[in-house]
Amino acid sequence: MGDAVNRESIERIYSAYARVYDRLFGRIFQSGREAAMARWSPNPCERFLEVGVGTGLLLPLYPRHCEVTGIDLSEKMLEEARKRAEALALGHVSLRRMDASKMDFEDDSFDVVVAAYVITAVPDHRAVMREMIRVCRPDGRIVLLNHFTNGNRLLAACEKAISPLCSRLGFRTDLSVDEVLDGWPVAIQCDARIRPFGMWHLVECRNRKKSMQACAARIGIPPSAATAYSIPRARQ
Repeated sequence: MGDAVNRESIERIYSAYARVYDRLFGRIFQSGREAAMARWSPNPCERFLEVGVGTGLLLPLYPRHCEVTGIDLSEKMLEEARKRAEALALGHVSLRRMDASKMDFEDDSFDVVVAAYVITAVPDHRAVMREMIRVCRPDGRIVLLNHFTNGNRLLAACEKAISPLCSRLGFRTDLSVDEVLDGWPVAIQCDARIRPFGMWHLVECRNRKKSMQACAARIGIPPSAATAYSIPRARQ
């Protein structure tokens, strides 16, 4: 995201947002959250990971028969999420403070990995994608709900122009779907525009980790070292 925005600044920005986040971003993005959860009928006991769980606005929408883990870098945001989970008796939900670019989970720990309004709010989106793919099982689902650059040249130019300002607010506006997914072993199942204003995307992918050789160079390892189902774990 640039030198001005690093792990510490992101944590500071979103900790400041914690108590007002729901009022600022709750209702306006709710239709997107509902659209994401309507995309599938989860199987019993499926394991969900929500990356950047924030204040837990998405938590009530997960099926109660599934196991849900939410992670976030900001302890203040997690405090709000814990309050929500407790108030709604969401016993199937567990919450942990964790850096999404260096997750503590073992490979293939989850069936579905969800990142709602997150991938443009991290300093290194490639590190986060690497970890999401690593902890998601082969043929599992990876769901991105986010604003991405528009195909309209004029609008895209505006998005690029305001990105430096937006980065100081904790997110960027000049990232494209192709830039996020390029080189990774994923197959796009859905790329739908959603409200508000049709400027946000719901992108659902299948995790094709068998194709590691195809993206080994992108990840920075020799193709001969790419195993059938593994992605190198981030250094702690």
